[in-house]
Amino acid sequence: MTEITPTSDPLDRAIAADPAPNGDEARPAVLWAARVLGEVEKVFVGQTPLARSVLIALLAGGHVLIESVPGLGKTLLVRALARVLGCQFQRIQFTPDLMPSDVTGSLIYDERIGDFRFRPGPVFTQLLLADEINRAPAKTHSALLEVMEESRVTIDGVGRPIEPPFLVLATQNPIESEGTYNLPEAQLDRFLFKLLIDYPEAGREAEILKLHAVSGGSDPGLERLNQATSPAELLAMREECAAVTVDDRVLGYIAALVRQTRKWPGLALGASPRAGVAILRTGRVAAALEGRDYMLPDDIQEVALPALRHRVMLTPESEVEGRTADEILLEAIRSVEVPLQ
Repeated sequence: MTEITPTSDPLDRAIAADPAPNGDEARPAVLWAARVLGEVEKVFVGQTPLARSVLIALLAGGHVLIESVPGLGKTLLVRALARVLGCQFQRIQFTPDLMPSDVTGSLIYDERIGDFRFRPGPVFTQLLLADEINRAPAKTHSALLEVMEESRVTIDGVGRPIEPPFLVLATQNPIESEGTYNLPEAQLDRFLFKLLIDYPEAGREAEILKLHAVSGGSDPGLERLNQATSPAELLAMREECAAVTVDDRVLGYIAALVRQTRKWPGLALGASPRAGVAILRTGRVAAALEGRDYMLPDDIQEVALPALRHRVMLTPESEVEGRTADEILLEAIRSVEVPLQ
């Protein structure tokens, strides 16, 4: 490893250093993530970047929206994560007739006590899969706004907190529009990341088939997964990631990226300051998972697209031309000068 001359400036130190310590020098977050991803990848094959991105959002304390066609393992990923993390898991299948009380819970009359008591809904968990979230109307979406922002549910004037860690992982199908409702901007903004899943490579797809052939059923060996950590240790890793140092020049780089989206051709609506906060939070986690206690522009570039793509709107001309938010955002990102590089 390159010898490092100590310096008080984290960005200058990063340029002189090997940014990815390993072996005995690896930081706790690196070892923790390796244990978790190593277990998850026993059953969730061929989507390592996706699993890493979900883990980054979880360590940053945010929620994830996943867009993909059916059958690519979104439910499997959440179930595997819940088992490996030792967290509770619930699933909600969103439909047009789903009511807000079906999500949050409700007050019911209990004849035994002669009074109303609260029956918790499925949001009172740690990992919540909101499957096909865009199939429910806005009234049901509104039931998630408070819990996703404040980790609590208010019913009949009483706030009921949800114990951390709490992650909503929502899915939607991009190729089907019949019977769906567009998520309002306020709802989209609650998601820290929007992730896209593509089909696995040919070799990886063969591995998936092999897993199902060995298991003999639809569940590809989830019982083989070991619990690699605990909710308490997860919260401790969050604190370590939040302690990552951020240089003022890196903060300026984040601000420049966000501001560039507001004036870039092809975008009718740019990102808000909350998008910059999302990049900051997740960039710190990306740095910690690389074994560093300081953030680099590379960390920002890793998390910028998933943090921005659902917070911008294309112009009608861009939509007619068939351009995507990712294409335009990449152009905007590349146009911003990287500090000291």
